[in-house]
Amino acid sequence: MTIGIGLLGLGTVGAGVAGILATPSGRHPLVAELDLRRVAVRDLTRLRPVELAAELLTTNPEAVVDDPAVDIVVEVMGGLEPARSLILRAIAAGKPVVTANKAVIARYGEEIAAAAAEQGVYVLIEAAVGGGIPIIEPLKQSLGANRIQRVSGIINGTTNYILSRMAAEGAAYADVLAEAQRLGYAEADPAADVQGGDAADKIAILAGLAYGGSVPRAAIPTEGIDRLEARDVAYAAQLGYVVKLLAVAQAMPNLNQGAEQLLDVRVHPTLLPKAHPLAGVNGVNNAILVEGDPVGQVMFYGPGAGAGPTASAVVADILNIAGIRQATAGSAKPPLDPLLAAGSWRACRLVDSAETTHRNYVRLRTSDEAGVIGKIGTCFGEAGVSIQSIVQFETQSAGDAEIVVITHDVCEANFRQALAAIEALADVQAVAACLRTL
Repeated sequence: MTIGIGLLGLGTVGAGVAGILATPSGRHPLVAELDLRRVAVRDLTRLRPVELAAELLTTNPEAVVDDPAVDIVVEVMGGLEPARSLILRAIAAGKPVVTANKAVIARYGEEIAAAAAEQGVYVLIEAAVGGGIPIIEPLKQSLGANRIQRVSGIINGTTNYILSRMAAEGAAYADVLAEAQRLGYAEADPAADVQGGDAADKIAILAGLAYGGSVPRAAIPTEGIDRLEARDVAYAAQLGYVVKLLAVAQAMPNLNQGAEQLLDVRVHPTLLPKAHPLAGVNGVNNAILVEGDPVGQVMFYGPGAGAGPTASAVVADILNIAGIRQATAGSAKPPLDPLLAAGSWRACRLVDSAETTHRNYVRLRTSDEAGVIGKIGTCFGEAGVSIQSIVQFETQSAGDAEIVVITHDVCEANFRQALAAIEALADVQAVAACLRTL
């Protein structure tokens, strides 16, 4: 039984999907049953890496969704609109959807989940997070028996490439970004990557799956690497750490199963001890570390972006749906779980960031005077902040010093109180950098 595929978008990922469907030899036998029926593109005249019959192409994406020959709609066009409306249109027509669009799912996942549950169709999103890394289905199924304590990951390949180069070569952020753009690892407008928005979209999805409820994307504290200086990467290395852009979702303690789940979800540059499982993830690779009870630590690692890995995940989702359709004589059964399990398990709420507890790295520019370190230590002590280490580094400016402090776990409100007192010291010129430490 041939299954008709409608493809919304023929960019990097879309072309990868079309290429897989066009070359079924050696793949799962079900790939040969998938027939690409219609493809929506922006420009009919553009040269493409995959050759398709002209009659398959259209500039009208609604025509793809509405085509009766299309059984499964695959959305890889990106952006919020018209992607969201097209996904909902497909669901309303009773057609299952496969999407790689993390931005849409992070913001409208609950709406899409409700519509899919009402219509009894699947919306699968494996390609939305981690490219070719299988993480969505394991969180939904394989790890379902666990109490998930924390999900943390390096889930943006562009920033990981930049940070890996900065660490290996001591290069400046701006220089490495320019090189990443030249190589195609970074977009011409890299804001979504380097400012942390892409990672925040992905951790919102993972947190929703791990903790059983919708996570408000707009409320996630997000900090990127665009203000990171090479000296902080170098100082971190001297102190036994590497710097990574980390996305974290963590359950807060003392919460009852089934009640509202309080979460600490955030994205920021983080100092990782060199022995940490995520510390050795370099280049454009991604990795997601899941910590749960009773499984312990489980890490998923691999290429996080690009035509091959992402298209692999998209086609895997298509095969999942196609297998169900064949097993049920062409009629997909209602999903066992809505898209993000929205409303079916518990409500999730993000904790006030002032109430969270973290270790911190702080770099201070100060006068090179006797007693400065003592004054800084006093400010931390009076705010109830315990110091793990405090180191003075030499500078090229006569009369100036750089002091790096790493704290023990401390309440964010207390830490901010200490920083305010330190900034008021006459000998402190600036709080030059402030990063989290794991």
